[in-house]
Amino acid sequence: MSVEKIDTLVVGGGQAGLAMSEHLSKCGVPHLVLERHRIAERWRSERWDSLVANGPAWHDRFPGLEFPVTGPDGFPPKEEVADYFVAYAKHIDAPIRCGVEVKLVQRIAGRPGFRVETSGGVIEANNVVAATGPFQRPVVPALVPADAGLLQIHSSAYRNPGQLPAGGVLVIGAGSSGVQIADELLRAGRRVYLSVGPHDRPPRAYRGRDFCWWLGVLGKWDAETPRPGMEHVTIAVSGARGGHTVDFRRLAAQGMILVGRTDSYENGTVRFAPDLADNLAHSDASLMSLLDEADAYVARNGLDLPEEPDARRIEPDPDCVTHPLSDLNLAAAGITSIIWATGFTVDYSWLKVDAFDETGRPKHQRGVSVEPGIYFLGLPWQSRRGSSFIWGVWHDAKHVADRIATQRKYLAYHASANEAQGRTQRQPEG
Repeated sequence: MSVEKIDTLVVGGGQAGLAMSEHLSKCGVPHLVLERHRIAERWRSERWDSLVANGPAWHDRFPGLEFPVTGPDGFPPKEEVADYFVAYAKHIDAPIRCGVEVKLVQRIAGRPGFRVETSGGVIEANNVVAATGPFQRPVVPALVPADAGLLQIHSSAYRNPGQLPAGGVLVIGAGSSGVQIADELLRAGRRVYLSVGPHDRPPRAYRGRDFCWWLGVLGKWDAETPRPGMEHVTIAVSGARGGHTVDFRRLAAQGMILVGRTDSYENGTVRFAPDLADNLAHSDASLMSLLDEADAYVARNGLDLPEEPDARRIEPDPDCVTHPLSDLNLAAAGITSIIWATGFTVDYSWLKVDAFDETGRPKHQRGVSVEPGIYFLGLPWQSRRGSSFIWGVWHDAKHVADRIATQRKYLAYHASANEAQGRTQRQPEG
């Protein structure tokens, strides 16, 4: 069986893989993108039905193409986002093959390059870019046993309220996914308990500008490392129903029951950490801090943006905060479902190279691996805070493509120098 050869193989046909393809093409690097399902598959099949993008359309897109339906200040639904990436692949004429799974990547012994085993055959590549992103394997803590007598699903498997059995729902995790799912369930008439851990709570918009704009002009998207202790703190923000600032106290006033971080489970009872009030206070402080910085920016630059004093209003603590539950018997509370909105982890089990630390995390500098010829794209904080976003991965891809192109130039010089040296040695004396 013949072996296909390519200079650079990109694994993953989502936003990271397409951004990588665009920049590799601009650099003149021959490449191939492999996607095991469809382009942007996770947007279609691993998100709930009503999901919309958390950033406005003017911000969360690639520079070369606008969203065709949703206006600049709107939040495109997930199907439009997936269709956008399909259209973008055509826009840049990306060399992408769908329905091909990469099963194994290993360095070739004794010569440059990597041997890539796929469901469609063997490929040899000089470089491999792992563009599978950070949302590869759902994280579900081993806390509540599978035989506990209720439905347990990760947020990636949730679709709509009708999917769940009748009864109450415990949503664990209060980042963007958890709070939006909990809100949807509450609006559907479900009794909802929301387990709230540490989080930041930015304003959806302030003084007429979306928080994405504020983080941009304040330089926060360009932060290269998270603040100490904030590496795993989630952000509660929503683009649902036109976008709004998440307000946990308001959700409680509408009937949602807030509890602290889920701590343990025993004999049908879940126990919660006594940190609910502290978590809410922290998120209030993060909100106020951003508003302060925004006000200072307006004053410093003399901008004509209307004041918004209501943005600083903090509702009174509801009873579930002043008298928080320390534990909850699930059956007695009528809870029949748990949704784990507890995030994802990476899975590079197919990449058998020396590019990872003892925890399985890539060792890299802005996506350039410690293993020559291996590159990563789409990682959180790959180069800065904005790296996880659609526009951020596009800029990270530019850096990685430039490094690949630079290495190709060095190797091209090596080959031409060897050839010239060989011609000199073959010339007859005389």
